[in-house]
Parts: sequence; C-alpha cells; structure tokens
Amino acid sequence: MSNINIALIEPEIPQNTGNIARTCAATGASLHLVKPMGFTVDDRKLKRAGLDYWHELDITYYESLDDFLRINANENMYFFSTKAPRAYTEISYPERVFLVFGKETKGLPEPLLEDNPNTCVRIPMRDKLRSLNLSNSAAIAVYEVLRQHNFAGLREDGVPTTFEW
Repeated sequence: MSNINIALIEPEIPQNTGNIARTCAATGASLHLVKPMGFTVDDRKLKRAGLDYWHELDITYYESLDDFLRINANENMYFFSTKAPRAYTEISYPERVFLVFGKETKGLPEPLLEDNPNTCVRIPMRDKLRSLNLSNSAAIAVYEVLRQHNFAGLREDGVPTTFEW
C-alpha cells in the first residue's frame, strides 16, 4: 500500500474513476473504491479512461462507507468538500495520508463532514459554482501532497522522446 491513498466514496461516473486510476498509476498512489458504485469495474468507459495502466494500480474495494471507515480507522484522512472551511493548501499532510472524495452528484455525507471538522478541506474556486470535476480535484490533491514531500518517488528528469520542437 502506498503512502498516498485516494478514496472515492460511491463514485458514479466511470470516466472520472478511470482518470483517477491513471493519476494513481502515474503517482504511485493507492486507489480505494467504496460501493455502491454507479458502474461495474469491467465498464468499457472506466477501462478506456485508465488506458493501459490498470496493471500498475493498487486498488482496494469496500462494501460500504462504514466498512471503509472501520478498516482504516487509524489512518490520517482528509475529506474534500466544497463545504469545508479550510483550503487544502492550509494543511501540512503527513507522509501517509488518505484523500477522501464523495460521489459526483452529492459529495461526502454531511454527518461524515460534521464528525471530522478539523480534517475537512476544500479547493478554492469562484463563487456561485457548484464544484470542480472529481478527477481534477483528486489530481490537485495528490499533487499537493507530493509537492509537500518533494515529489518523493517520482522521476526527477523529463522523459526522452523523439519529438522535435
């Protein structure tokens, strides 16, 4: 299991989960999927969005939010919500962390946010807009954690190509 973990609570859109899976593969983060989901894991759209990186993933599935919270009770969790009082950049993330996101249409359950006020964070955005895309939010969050830890475990040089500028 990775030090960075992205948890999706009841994801609904396969393309978002596929994009997040690709981000996990590229960064070495683990992916945690909490049921019920709005798709099956053999969904063509899910596979296409994740491209050919599925073999690079560490994925754990949970039957429910309660199951996920019970199994990971001792982990450092940060809950991303548009309703959170603090920006995600105000946190000094520990080396091992869970970045938790809710379903696309409703976000995380209100009782979960109320029970964890000190670890709820938001990504700032313009007023009167509902939210960012889930896969964009997950990428923003994981790269902030990586930045704070000097991109540990990632390449430090560019990937050589035959492309000429």
